[in-house]
Amino acid sequence: MTTTYPHTFQLPIQHLHTCRTKPHSHPHHLPSTCAPRSRKLTLVAAATTRGMKAEDKEDRVLKKGIAEFYDESSGVWEDIWGDHMHHGFYDPDSKVEVSDHRAAQFRMIDETLRFAGISEDPTTWPKSVVDVGCGIGGSSRYIASKFGAKCQGITLSPIQAQRANALAAAQGLADKTSFQVADALEQPFPDGQFDLVWSMESGEHMPDKAKFVNELVRVAAPGGTIIIVTWCHRDLADSEESLQPWEEVLLDKICYSYYLPAWCSTADYVKLLQSLSLQDIKAEDWSLYVAPFWPAVLRSAVTWKGLTSLLRSGWKTIKGALAIPWMMEGFQKDLIKFAIITCRKPE
Repeated sequence: MTTTYPHTFQLPIQHLHTCRTKPHSHPHHLPSTCAPRSRKLTLVAAATTRGMKAEDKEDRVLKKGIAEFYDESSGVWEDIWGDHMHHGFYDPDSKVEVSDHRAAQFRMIDETLRFAGISEDPTTWPKSVVDVGCGIGGSSRYIASKFGAKCQGITLSPIQAQRANALAAAQGLADKTSFQVADALEQPFPDGQFDLVWSMESGEHMPDKAKFVNELVRVAAPGGTIIIVTWCHRDLADSEESLQPWEEVLLDKICYSYYLPAWCSTADYVKLLQSLSLQDIKAEDWSLYVAPFWPAVLRSAVTWKGLTSLLRSGWKTIKGALAIPWMMEGFQKDLIKFAIITCRKPE
């Protein structure tokens, strides 16, 4: 069921608990105009500085892990699954063959565009697109070919960016698409540049969901469409303050394997978008439509080709493969949700 949300201001970003884990308990920052006048204030300032440095170090370690994970694993994925590094979209309860999965990944892009209101009507087609967390550029090249749009992709992985540009050149799309290494939380683009902001399964890697959403909104042009397709944990019930202990343990295992920070829910994303007064906010749980994906990934991993590729790729890729049963468990127990959230920036 699609949930459409009113254009209202509900909750300031700073009051949202967008992660299941406890936030860092750093003391408040001292105003820059106020010099410490006592030993107590000096200690508070020092503690704040240490806390900020520790948080910065955590972010650097996380980003380095993400980059290295995709440096290692992207070649294996492309060799077995092709150049689209995301889930496929399937009919519920369908029986699919290995050959069907690549078609399902193309369908995921088409269904996502349809959900966001981008149709076969040329008046809805985007002209400039940013692909945030672009992988090896599959979505960008598909959108560029479909709509004639100019697409720019960003990734933390140098290997991915290099491969994405090489594939674009080989497919005659170098004039339409380009890819670079950049941080999604500090995008190297001016305000209001893109009429389509596309994030296909990258939000789960973002340590600061509020900053992530703010950057998506910042680079969107007035009237532009923002699409977030991402892994979330289930929405909490009104009577719950947190996930159950077993759920947190399972997500921790997945976080360790895939270099993920703390998770958030679809409802958390919606509140962030509402707090920025975005329009036409819609969200839907597509878990049912991606159900065949992880079992298929597991089957491909235990083939001779899959096993030999894993052993050649390195420990980070092997660790990711070993986490596949945990992802399957999370979906089966309705803990993990495959969410699509779309909205429009006001004119």
